[in-house]
Amino acid sequence: MLGESKTTQTKSQIHLMTVSLCLKTKMSLSEKSSQVKVNYKLMALLFTGVLMGALDIAIIGPALPAIKSAFNISTRDASWVINIYLLMNMLSAPLMSKLSDIHGRRIIYIIDVALFGIGSIVIALAPDFTTVLIGRAIQGFGSGGIFPVASAVIGDTFPKEKQGSALGMIGAVFGLAFIIGPIVGGLLLMYNWQFIFVINIPIAIVVIYFSRTLLPSLVKKRRKKFDLLGTFLLISALAALSIGINRIESDNFLNSIVSWQVLPFVLYAIIALPIFYKVEEKAEDGIIKIELLQNPVLRLTFLLGLCAGLAEAAVIFVPSMLTKTFGVSDSTASFMLIPMVVAMLIGALLSGRATDKIGPRLTLMIAGLLTSFGFLLVGFKGDELYWMYSGGILIGLSLAALLGAPLRFLVNSNTDRGMRASGQGVVTVSTGTGQIISAALLGALITSLGNSIQSYMSSFLFVSIIGIFVVILAFMLPKNNIAQIKT
Repeated sequence: MLGESKTTQTKSQIHLMTVSLCLKTKMSLSEKSSQVKVNYKLMALLFTGVLMGALDIAIIGPALPAIKSAFNISTRDASWVINIYLLMNMLSAPLMSKLSDIHGRRIIYIIDVALFGIGSIVIALAPDFTTVLIGRAIQGFGSGGIFPVASAVIGDTFPKEKQGSALGMIGAVFGLAFIIGPIVGGLLLMYNWQFIFVINIPIAIVVIYFSRTLLPSLVKKRRKKFDLLGTFLLISALAALSIGINRIESDNFLNSIVSWQVLPFVLYAIIALPIFYKVEEKAEDGIIKIELLQNPVLRLTFLLGLCAGLAEAAVIFVPSMLTKTFGVSDSTASFMLIPMVVAMLIGALLSGRATDKIGPRLTLMIAGLLTSFGFLLVGFKGDELYWMYSGGILIGLSLAALLGAPLRFLVNSNTDRGMRASGQGVVTVSTGTGQIISAALLGALITSLGNSIQSYMSSFLFVSIIGIFVVILAFMLPKNNIAQIKT
């Protein structure tokens, strides 16, 4: 009887342990399933927010003629509809990124999207062109924080082995925007140009609504004095550099550089940036933590971002080359970019997967080689349609990687939650700086060489060198890509 009692007791214990293990396993699986669902919802939310901002760069092209006609302005004035958006986008990125590190991703993401929506309302109701520019400035300022904060959210919430793919999906938004943007813009113009901006309002409301529950809201416990001086120096230096370079006249490059329209702005930027670095060294909680600039992996990452911007700006000149080389209209030249844009969409997804599988270092080295080969093809054989398309596809694939997952992954891997968005903001600024420098230099080079077909091809040969720098910088990254810093 005693033996039977012990046997029964042992069986009961085994049964209880088995039930307990099953329940734990079931709960674990349920939690994982719930997390997957949350991640999918979160990705949809981030995707929609970034797409909204990206579309307003791609969709504006078809609207410019209508805006010019509505307000009777010149082409040069109309270009500020794009320029002021990009300028405010770049200025906003470090500020909004820093604020999200301090106050949490949720509230800053909501503010960014709300600003974008408010800017859209201002433009839709604008009685004059000045008001349109004010609305575009508000839009750009809101948009500047959306992509860096979204990238930081992925770093906060996704496991490291899935971050590359998630960042790749977010990066693919820009390729998608440039595919559907002109089409959507053309359809909305059938009603009125204001509808291009009105459509943003319900999208912004939906994004804000779901952000309240899906986005994390963790904030830093320690509150320090905000870095007003550093913020002023950084934003004013970037604004001065951008305005100065935008005023350079490509047909009178050397004289315009030393003119009063350009030189004071560029000199201010050159003087202010070193002062900014010294201020950040002493700041209690700088807008850009000095540790970000001292970390060897992040320094290489920011230089790679600069190279990405230098290469990306060259694409601006491709439609002009197509019209000269093949005698097509401006609209036809835009459609001829579709293979390149589709390649960017595919490349963003592939580079995200590659970042997870082989790491950002090797992915960036491959992207650098593709950049060189693509621009070499266009530079040497761009007057032949087959090679023009082939080079364009390689350029699209490479730019998707340079602008997408690998650099964002490197920032997430080398920062903790308290610096992550700030690091993403510096990547955005680095890329934007590369874009404005490259656009001015290439425009001047093309003009100085006679604005001929050969001048465009020669400028693309020059850009191919950037791909070599990308390979060298990527090779200098440590194989594990990590030199993490903590707040």
